[in-house]
Amino acid sequence: MEKQGNAVRPDGVAGLKKVRMAPIQIAFMLFCLVAAGAFGIEDMISTSGPGLTVAMLIVFAIIWAYPICQTVSELSAIMPSEGGIYVWVKEALGEFWGFCMGWWGTVSIYLSTATYVVLIVDYAADFIPALTDPFIEFIVKLAIVAFFIIMNLLGLKEVGMVSTVLSVLILIAFTVVTIVGFANWEYNPVEPFTPEGAGIIDSLGGSICIVIWMYCGYECISNMAGELENPEVIPKGFKIAMPLIAISYILPTIAGIASVGHWSEWGTEGLGYGDVLTQSLGYGWGVAFLVIAIASQAAIFNSYIASGSRGFFVMADDNLCPRFLVKVSKKRGVPVLSILLLGVTTAIMMNFDFSTLLTVLGPLALMVYVILGLALIIIRKRYPVEERNCWYIKGSTAKVYVMAVLPMVIAVIGLLVNGTEYFLLGFVSIGSAVVAYIIFKWIYGGMARIDAEKYPLNPKTRLAKGDIQRIGAFILAFGLYALVGSIFLAWYEGSWGPEYYLDMYGSGLQSDFWLMIDVARIGGAIGTVIGALMLFIGKKKDPVK
Repeated sequence: MEKQGNAVRPDGVAGLKKVRMAPIQIAFMLFCLVAAGAFGIEDMISTSGPGLTVAMLIVFAIIWAYPICQTVSELSAIMPSEGGIYVWVKEALGEFWGFCMGWWGTVSIYLSTATYVVLIVDYAADFIPALTDPFIEFIVKLAIVAFFIIMNLLGLKEVGMVSTVLSVLILIAFTVVTIVGFANWEYNPVEPFTPEGAGIIDSLGGSICIVIWMYCGYECISNMAGELENPEVIPKGFKIAMPLIAISYILPTIAGIASVGHWSEWGTEGLGYGDVLTQSLGYGWGVAFLVIAIASQAAIFNSYIASGSRGFFVMADDNLCPRFLVKVSKKRGVPVLSILLLGVTTAIMMNFDFSTLLTVLGPLALMVYVILGLALIIIRKRYPVEERNCWYIKGSTAKVYVMAVLPMVIAVIGLLVNGTEYFLLGFVSIGSAVVAYIIFKWIYGGMARIDAEKYPLNPKTRLAKGDIQRIGAFILAFGLYALVGSIFLAWYEGSWGPEYYLDMYGSGLQSDFWLMIDVARIGGAIGTVIGALMLFIGKKKDPVK
């Protein structure tokens, strides 16, 4: 514990400084966590066609983003706890699944932060040639990391202020793109609907993971809910952010295609939103928009530090991560060592080729949405809305199930169509949660050290009572999923997969499509058997209390 004047600020969640935020500040933080502009949609246009791209942006806002916003709003309202998704799943499904949820969500942020730093410098190098020098590039990257780490060490209020300023700049830029694009309308923005010769299914498969990703990140705000004096603003912030983000995608995309045309040339390395301004207003406007692209990546990086640093911090407070991470700044009331750890990790990873890491990132993020829906259903049953005095999803029980199940189904589809290499390596990243849980539980004791009656230990396994069954269920579920997935992928990619993966990777496991399918089948069969055995043994020797 640390003293602050005459007061005592403890380490851990209890020592965090509370701040007040307005709904618009929450909305802008959500905007930075999820979108920060329409960058990334360009590849959808050339892959799936302009018509299908616009349709996907509209439809997925309704069937993917809206249910997630509703789910996170309800769970944030009833449990406005630091750590958000980790706390909700721990309450709904227990310590093991809570840890898995926290691990997936936090590791996915740790693996992704370096990409935003690299993109900032890559964009800047287009008009600052000195950044092509490796040493100068490294120093600038390090300075960017240091600046935003310092900003986060100042406090959540300051993070919110930066998010607000950057959000306003980004929104102004895309508003200008929209106005200029509509004013120079020359092409039909929805023709062709799909590329010539491509069916809807093939075209969907090429971009479904991009559109899912474009609407990901809403749950990250919940990691900081425990630091809000007025957490009731979170559902209000969602009411602003969700339509704002959808509009900031849809309108500039329509305007861009309508004014620039040449839809097949759009992409991150081809035509983009900046060309709307360059073509109609001149080169200087395009350069100005490039600055906004830099601001976009900075906005995401800044917000992700705030969200990602809280994950392991809260888990450490529950004795499920290294205890040094609970350190709280005596002056600012922020998780100082957790923030610094994320900064150091980013500074290390930004210097390496992390393409393989990004391969395992997608499955981690998508698994969060699979489990999130289960948490909503269980907590809704456990705490009837009639007994609550907070916001909840209005409507019938059927509507609640739709809000929970839709993202689960879409996430599973996303895991399958993302590619065989993503599917296969995803088992490594997802399964890492089980290994980490066992190690940290053995070392730090977990929730049993806080409430041994509610979270009793099995003295033989030194895990929570019933964990053999829980881990068995985990392995069984993923064994079956690997078997089903291998059958689907053999059908979905079998006609073109072998040639594609050989051309893409050249050598190694990822270059051999049928070897990857065999690994999934054999691994799935082994996992199914082991999982079933663990469930059987667990029911006899390690019953859930």
